[in-house]
Amino acid sequence: MAKIKINKNPGSTDMTAMCDVAFLLLTFFVMTSTAKIPEALPVDTPSSTVQTKLPETDLATLTIGEGKVFFDLKGREVRMRTLELMGEKYNLEFSEQDKTTFSRMDDFGVPIANLKQIIDMKASDRSKAGQPGIPADSLDNQLKEWVYNARIANNEFNNEKGSKQELQIAIKGDAKEQYPMIRKVMDMLQDQKINSFSLVTGLRGKDF
Repeated sequence: MAKIKINKNPGSTDMTAMCDVAFLLLTFFVMTSTAKIPEALPVDTPSSTVQTKLPETDLATLTIGEGKVFFDLKGREVRMRTLELMGEKYNLEFSEQDKTTFSRMDDFGVPIANLKQIIDMKASDRSKAGQPGIPADSLDNQLKEWVYNARIANNEFNNEKGSKQELQIAIKGDAKEQYPMIRKVMDMLQDQKINSFSLVTGLRGKDF
């Protein structure tokens, strides 16, 4: 008796919906992601189990490594006003474009006289510029002036909003940095009556 051959239909899967979902997810991640710009002074922070998040505003960060100190400040308006005050202090003029670009920059570490050169660079080139650090010597303590004027600018901005929030200071030091440099920065802060500041560390697991 002859066998009856039945044609089998393997069927098919419509992948249209899955492709749509994949492209939607890809679009979401591309549009919400922020490219990380290399730090001008990358440091390997000491480890700690403490988990305290730094504030998003009213914060100045002093990064210490390789015997250099770099400065960073949160808030575009505060940064612009701080640059104006520093220009007045050192008799330097910065254009409105300079101020706008500076307000969008990350940390920097050059003498005030060379700052415009860093401002004029592309963001990707600043980390390769070999910045020497902000002078912090007793005869030319520009770091002290940056902190002092940043506090003034931050207070002015907060007073306009009816807030009394003071500028907070964070020290981000390399784990291998020699103590004298960190001590110099701490002494500078204490000279300005800043006795409370944060130390930035990397998170590690707890020891059991």
